[in-house]
Amino acid sequence: MNKALLAAVLLWTFFFTLPLSAQSDTGELHLSITDPAGLGLKSTVDLSSRTSQYHEDFETDAAGELDIRRLPFGIYALSVNAEGFAVHTQTVEIRSVVPATLKISLTFATVSTEVTVHETIPLVDPNQTGTVYELGQKTISERPASLPGRSLQDLINTQPGWLFEGSGVLHPRGSEYQTQFVVDGIPLTDNRSPGFAPELQAYDVEDLKVYTSGIPAEFGRQLGGIVQVDTLGAVEAGLHGHTILSGGSYHTASAYSELQYNWGRNTIGVSGNGSRTDHYLNPVVPENFTNEGTTAGWTASYERDLTDRDRITFTVRSGLSRFLIPNELEQQEAGQRVNGNNFETMGTVIYQRIFSPNVVGWLRGMVRENHNNLYSNDLSTPVIAFQHNSFTEGYFSGSIAIHSGRHDWKMGVESNNIFLNEQFNSIITDPDEFEPGTPICFPTDPNTADGCPSPAPFRADRPQLEQSAYVQDVIRLGNWTLSAGLRWDHYQLLLNEHAVSPRVSIARYFPSADLSLHFSYDRIFQTPAFANILLSSSPEVVSLNPDVLRLPVAPSRGNYFEAGATKAFASKLRVDVNYYLRRVNNFGDDDNLLNTAVAFPASWDRAVIYGAEAKIEVPKWGRFSGWASYSYMVGMNWFPITGGLFLGQEDIGDTTSTGRIPITQDQRNTVRARTRCQLHPRVWIALGASFDSGLPFELADDGPDAEADAIATYGAVFASHLNFERGRVDPVFKQNASVGVDLYRKGERSLRFQADAINLSNVMDVINFGGLYSGNAIGPERSYNFRMDARF
Repeated sequence: MNKALLAAVLLWTFFFTLPLSAQSDTGELHLSITDPAGLGLKSTVDLSSRTSQYHEDFETDAAGELDIRRLPFGIYALSVNAEGFAVHTQTVEIRSVVPATLKISLTFATVSTEVTVHETIPLVDPNQTGTVYELGQKTISERPASLPGRSLQDLINTQPGWLFEGSGVLHPRGSEYQTQFVVDGIPLTDNRSPGFAPELQAYDVEDLKVYTSGIPAEFGRQLGGIVQVDTLGAVEAGLHGHTILSGGSYHTASAYSELQYNWGRNTIGVSGNGSRTDHYLNPVVPENFTNEGTTAGWTASYERDLTDRDRITFTVRSGLSRFLIPNELEQQEAGQRVNGNNFETMGTVIYQRIFSPNVVGWLRGMVRENHNNLYSNDLSTPVIAFQHNSFTEGYFSGSIAIHSGRHDWKMGVESNNIFLNEQFNSIITDPDEFEPGTPICFPTDPNTADGCPSPAPFRADRPQLEQSAYVQDVIRLGNWTLSAGLRWDHYQLLLNEHAVSPRVSIARYFPSADLSLHFSYDRIFQTPAFANILLSSSPEVVSLNPDVLRLPVAPSRGNYFEAGATKAFASKLRVDVNYYLRRVNNFGDDDNLLNTAVAFPASWDRAVIYGAEAKIEVPKWGRFSGWASYSYMVGMNWFPITGGLFLGQEDIGDTTSTGRIPITQDQRNTVRARTRCQLHPRVWIALGASFDSGLPFELADDGPDAEADAIATYGAVFASHLNFERGRVDPVFKQNASVGVDLYRKGERSLRFQADAINLSNVMDVINFGGLYSGNAIGPERSYNFRMDARF
């Protein structure tokens, strides 16, 4: 890449986008505690929310002042206590990114009493206009063990409407590669599954929010589902730390440690993690061949309050993963060994300015370098593949938020520039996989002879440029809440397109029934996945077959609708029910180059996805807490294929077909559940279960020998879990169990032991089967994990 050109573009982007955008669904609470004479009073403050599972204890300074940062929107129970004074309790609503200010005057105590208001906090948020599922620190810290590389993905997969297809690739409501992670306000739109990017470690996460409807206009590009991740938690004075050691089945071992130190206006935080396992990706046959993986990463942050109105935060993250691509039976016998790795370093800066009590602005910037590599040995079959992809990303954004009476305005612009670099080379070693079978390279050097003794690698680089602007408003009118926004996007890579997207959602709260009804409409403009997008559209690509489908992948455009209800029962139990419909033109998908882990973006003429979801949640009922969810989904793709790279005559025929087939994520019934019981103040147990009714598969050759071919390729045990008449993998029901023991607990110091058992019934979990557009994936068998968690 021309470094002078890169520097010029980044400088232009920075100066051009100074009034910029920032994503944030958190606010701040500024407290001032005084005695009856108006003098500042040092106090202890307890703040909690039942809906977000937030619970923290704080101390004011000697002047009675306290700033509590990064509070998820919602209703909180506030309790203030000082020796010799009556306990003060009240509820506090955080509805805006504009800091809330609260002055409290304590009265002298006459009788010692103990007061709690936690049970009076409503379970239904009367101002929530769409479906939002929030996971707090308790759920994150007590989650069942995950294999390295997917701790965050496993948490998200427990929510209604989300499921896995393949090795940790999340699919929200049928979308393929359209999950957007927003980490501390910075959007990451690339594939974050274990095979494509280093892990976003769940232990780093303070609060996690996922939603698939009622999407604010500030979010764009990847809109299948939004995962909002906050890693910068509440700031506490002094030195605090957290260390976790764990290990278990598949020779899995991991370690994580973090430290945070606050003095005056400064806060420094560092964390590091490392892991290894013999089950990194999902294997393609039950034998779990060649599936080792290791990960490592670190994060460092520095935050300073420059003044009472100005704050700046610097963060640097770096991570890597090294792994093997799992072999099929024939590949294992041939001696194939395919190595993959990815490296990523990211630096961000966030500047916040409070202009007035009702106006706040932000500037945010991010620079990221990402490398994704694939190496094959000479014994690989049917393809020896090499891939060296990288990108450099520069993101700058800023926004301004204004609170005015019933209105909460937010507006801004953003610019995202990704400089893509792709290198690819492959040699066909088994031409029978590419009928009719003429052995030439992919891509081909026209100067070489048949057989490709020295294939020429493919090399390409090109910038992907995106700009956007938005304005949105949240209006509260009694028991009505209206959220309305408008977004403009521009996208330029292989195509040059722009779009205007209106978003609107509305909710009506009925206090007497503790019931909220909501409806949302989201117009979406989704940019295609950019992994191998230059290769898939290059005229240099030549297949073993002269029939090659190679079309540029255009952005998707569509309409999302949702109607739902949220109701609380006896202030103990909350039920969410939703019905949704998604209509998308130029529906984004992908195609794999056999079992090489090389994926290409693709698109279909259109898709229609509809379904219903329900979730029951019990935050606390005596000794018990828990949740259960159910998802029903139907998704259909319509031919013809409108973009991507496909090899072979059958795929070429798809350009003129008019039929339809189920989308690869068309799982009709999905159930998730977990219940927890506090057996003793220091001991708890939890039981969980999941049911998947089975994903569809579409074979390239579905003749009478299809089942025999599957047995020969993947083994009889694997094939016995495939229903060739229905074209679906068999349903699977799994259970898990956890037990936690507080070995030591005093003040902020604690030592906890947790043991997890996954897939207790030891069923074979065939997630998906390699058909025309996807590979195989098998979930872990019965496995165990043990961890020690120390905090101070």
